Amino acid sequence: MTRFSKSDKQAGSRKDAHLDLAKSELARTSGPQPFDAIHLPYHALPELALEEVSTESQFLGCTLSQPLIIGAMTGGTDRADRINAALAEVAESAGIALAFGSQRASLANKRSQAELRRLAKSVPLIGNLGGVQLAAHNGLNMARRAVDDLGADMLAVHLNPLQEIAQPEGETDWRGVLAAIEQAVQKLPCPILVKEVGAGLGPEAARQLTDLGVDWLDVAGRGGTSWTRIEASRQTPAGQARLAPFLDFGVTTPDAIRAARQACPDSKIIGSGGVRHGLDMARCLWLGADMTAMAGPLLTQLEQADAKMDQAALASFLEQLKEQLKISLFLTGSDSITDFQKKSSIYR
Repeated sequence: MTRFSKSDKQAGSRKDAHLDLAKSELARTSGPQPFDAIHLPYHALPELALEEVSTESQFLGCTLSQPLIIGAMTGGTDRADRINAALAEVAESAGIALAFGSQRASLANKRSQAELRRLAKSVPLIGNLGGVQLAAHNGLNMARRAVDDLGADMLAVHLNPLQEIAQPEGETDWRGVLAAIEQAVQKLPCPILVKEVGAGLGPEAARQLTDLGVDWLDVAGRGGTSWTRIEASRQTPAGQARLAPFLDFGVTTPDAIRAARQACPDSKIIGSGGVRHGLDMARCLWLGADMTAMAGPLLTQLEQADAKMDQAALASFLEQLKEQLKISLFLTGSDSITDFQKKSSIYR
């Protein structure tokens, strides 16, 4: 039997505050957007018809309409349940994959997410648990419960040591996490994804995880929502002064993708962190990613100021992303994701 601590059960109380903070300006990483320095080669003679360019992509045995995962956002509260249900319906309609926020709070508060599988029957669903939670006593059992409750096609284990240091109630003992991931790879009935949360997955960590047999890596680099800044805003003045030098610490997403691809040439890589539009998605693929993920911009489209869920706005935005990705492929003379990635490999 999995036992939950008081902090486990209170984890959900932070989630709604996190959602509001994530949509505020203080959550933005400072400085230039690193993707703007990436320029795709323009082909003035594409010899293609735009409408014939395909953005379809394969992921976990499914054909997706575009190589996009709705990134992990939240879980464990009434508001989170409404958001996740809306995301599941839109993901199913749009034909893209969906990752959920940490299931720790949901499991601790006995909030089943089984309904989400009914809403998203045909697209890949990705469960989520923190690395520290996985390494805790009965962590593997919690991971099994997370997978079983959601009917997940994959489990994401998120790594967030910088966020935890910045969080007033954060977990700062990271001993045993690597061994716990190895156990999950060996014993869970689904593939394992390991992801950072916005500070970037470096090449050393990528190699360690690949050596353990981890199926997918999400580099989740610096450039998008800054959980360090969000957590620092919840600190005392003394705590904020302590954290000030580290607010933009980490590896940018373009650099993280390049480094992970070089260090682990055969790994499956997801590019996320600061992805704003379809051109940024193409840039991720060009640098070596197999898939992309996005969270903050999608939450902004979905949840309106009156807390109502605008699924039509999100669906429209997703269609815009696909069209922007299609234009990116067309302008490089590529008729498909596979063709585009073959061209990019020549430049790497």
